Amino acid sequence: MEFGCLPTAIGSMPHTDPLEACSLISRYLKEIPAWPQLPQRSPLENMCTQFSEGFPGVVVRGETIYIDRSKDLDKELEEFYSAYLENNIDKYPISRNYAAGLHHFLTLKNLTPLAVKGQVTGPVTWGLTVTDNEKRAIIYDDTLGDVVAKFLRLKAAWQEKTLKKMAKDTIIFVDEPYMATFGSVSMNLSRARVVSLLEEVFRGLNGLKGVHCCGNTDWSVLLETSVDILSFDAYNYAQSLSLYPAEIKKFLDKGGAIAWGIVPNDEPSLKKETVASLKDRLEVAMAPFTRNGVPFQQLIRQGLLTPSCGLASTSIEAATQALELLAELSTNIRKRYI
Repeated sequence: MEFGCLPTAIGSMPHTDPLEACSLISRYLKEIPAWPQLPQRSPLENMCTQFSEGFPGVVVRGETIYIDRSKDLDKELEEFYSAYLENNIDKYPISRNYAAGLHHFLTLKNLTPLAVKGQVTGPVTWGLTVTDNEKRAIIYDDTLGDVVAKFLRLKAAWQEKTLKKMAKDTIIFVDEPYMATFGSVSMNLSRARVVSLLEEVFRGLNGLKGVHCCGNTDWSVLLETSVDILSFDAYNYAQSLSLYPAEIKKFLDKGGAIAWGIVPNDEPSLKKETVASLKDRLEVAMAPFTRNGVPFQQLIRQGLLTPSCGLASTSIEAATQALELLAELSTNIRKRYI
């Protein structure tokens, strides 16, 4: 996985028009474009609701999503497990209403990418965010807790199959912002459970699989999985990953890649950064690994560059600036070191 610090995106964009969002992506992310999630367009595109379509007992009302446990879910559960056991990924697609950006992205004709990237909300984050009608996180439900990762596996597999129409090689990121709470009283999940949940999703994928966490976490847990690409917020939390030099060295030596989220996704920070300042910041973030035996050139070869997280909370002008900085930084790094 020698990406050579090519740029790609985490996923969300501030646009309401999928054509405008896709135009921006195809302009700045030619080699590894990512389909845009558009939560400003519709509540159906919020990161958990977007991948909930078809989940047994799901209820979506405006901004609210929950699982109605008062209903008899036996038939829906039977249909789900039948599809899961048969690996019938076409049973649970992501429709245009839930992902207008994805469906417009699939119509683009002006791309000749090396790979295309998609994303799905991870089972830890989805299972802790979505609750039943008594406000209990669904991941702790004895029956439905088992469904979460299996359901997201089918969603991810359908997405991968669909994206393969655009490019032979695919990358699917499993987005896990709630891993920032791992080990705290707010997350009653063991290390082994987290690994098994992620592995369930990964087993549905044939292409490259990544995990993105935009906060501080125990990275050794994620590195226990079969993940190919580790994506993190290198702008705000560079030191968090440097606490695991041995694990990162082993991961890279096995062929893994790191997606360095080095371009900020907040407007005040964007206004003060330049390509030169971000290049310096990236090299500072990489320095602890070079001091612990990872060659700098290996970090460059096995690196991707991304925004620190999604861009949906910014203005369209700021999102444009972020992608422009990202593309220019990648060009600068590749000219200098590749």
